Amino acid sequence: MNGTPNADPLASLLTLEGVPSGFAAARDGVDALLRDRGLRRTPSGLTAESLLRGAAASGELEGSTSGLETVRVDGGDEIARAAVRVSTELLGLAPLMTSRPLQAFARIHALAGRGALPDEQLGRPRDAESAGRLRALADTLVTQTEAPAMMVAAIVHADLATAAPFASHNGIVARACERLMLVARGVDEKSLLVPEAGHLRLRAEYESNLRAYANASGSTGVHAWLLYAIEAQTVAAELSPLRD
Repeated sequence: MNGTPNADPLASLLTLEGVPSGFAAARDGVDALLRDRGLRRTPSGLTAESLLRGAAASGELEGSTSGLETVRVDGGDEIARAAVRVSTELLGLAPLMTSRPLQAFARIHALAGRGALPDEQLGRPRDAESAGRLRALADTLVTQTEAPAMMVAAIVHADLATAAPFASHNGIVARACERLMLVARGVDEKSLLVPEAGHLRLRAEYESNLRAYANASGSTGVHAWLLYAIEAQTVAAELSPLRD
């Protein structure tokens, strides 16, 4: 990222082949879905259903053995319940994602980790390096950028998932922040997309591209992750309860 004060921290990513056009096409598809179906009928139950589907999928990616129907009936196992806890308070944190993102990260982790960690570890980074990674990400989010919102959401997700700044539940936190960023930046204000389910459907690609993001030198892994994220966001729209 460019260290010049007020410089766009994501500017270099806009030069990666296929990335700007891919996100533009994905956004067009999302906008068409939300305009053509969402604006005509958006009862709150659709948002609740999207959040539940997302929580169940995020739990599975984190290691839960409870599928959606089990979660729907009895809440599922402890990992699934952690993801559901996050989902129930998530949308109320949207304003923080563009103003005080560190507070949003902390609150999401506190919800996910409740009962699994000592209270003093809830919402707190594991160490000084992790705290630095969180601050750097937060600085990126409050700096003006020309990057499309869906790209920013993808970067937030990958940074949190690969840095693993908290003592537990980092994947759940990362996926929740991706959804929340789509809400906060106006892509999906009623949270009707299901990005977590998109990642679950593409699980092998999801996990391999996160590894590439974490381990590849230069921009190679970031480029691969962003191209993957374009596909995943398209699947997230396909899995919206608006399509039922």
